[in-house]
Amino acid sequence: MKIGMNMLLWTNHVTSEHFPVIETLKNTGFDGIELFLGEGNISHYAKLGKHFDAIEMGVTAVASLAPEENIASPDPKFRAAGLDKLKWSIDVAEAANAEIICGPFHSTFAYFTRQPPTADERQRSVEQLRKAAEYAADANIVLTPEAVNRFECYLYNTMADLKTLVEAVDHPNLGAMFDTHHAHIEEKSQSEALKTIAPVLKHVHISENDRGTPGSGQIHWDSVFDTLKEIEYDGWLTIEAFSTIIPEFANAINVWRDYSPAEEIYTEGLRLIQKGLEARSRMPKR
Repeated sequence: MKIGMNMLLWTNHVTSEHFPVIETLKNTGFDGIELFLGEGNISHYAKLGKHFDAIEMGVTAVASLAPEENIASPDPKFRAAGLDKLKWSIDVAEAANAEIICGPFHSTFAYFTRQPPTADERQRSVEQLRKAAEYAADANIVLTPEAVNRFECYLYNTMADLKTLVEAVDHPNLGAMFDTHHAHIEEKSQSEALKTIAPVLKHVHISENDRGTPGSGQIHWDSVFDTLKEIEYDGWLTIEAFSTIIPEFANAINVWRDYSPAEEIYTEGLRLIQKGLEARSRMPKR
């Protein structure tokens, strides 16, 4: 497994100004970083990718859709705009040498109809994601939509829900991601949730219940690492934590305070993962 760090702890738009942070992460022991795909063009991301390649840092990415880009919408203009946004995300991610694009892009983040999800909404999402996966195949990128908690999304909240989406899309360039923070809210058990999604799992976010330092809160980390070994997951484990450093972005994702110091988050988070993986490497296979 490879260990990554999401750059949203520092910025929602990585530029050369953030190279010292990335080099610090490299020296600390991280295998890669995760970028938020919000702005910029192919040239910008190609320059980033060249630098990441030079310092041997792997890359994953996060994408999201605005309300007028909702691929689950009944409005065909919104669905078309959403597919275009996903294709743009794939293009710039390819330029940055990203392997994975994750995020709740099965619909629009923090958008609610105030009704339960409908079969039609889910079917529309499936249809557009299949087209996006076909496009991603040419870039050798795997899309991993994310089930998020009920306070941020209504279309897909659990691993059981998300598995139905991935199976309906039925394309090798679309899998699922698991986030320990959202699972802490929506699932009865981290372990059972991981076992449910295991057949299609392609990406994992390591995130504490309060979005602070992994290992400092209520997540059952032994259960998480035990199960990752049991299901033989071998992809990225990427730490995701947030701060108030970019107020506009922080407000958009309901972050109203700093949960832990940034250095503590990435150093202690890395130690937690390394310790969890090392302990499980000595365990016999079941």
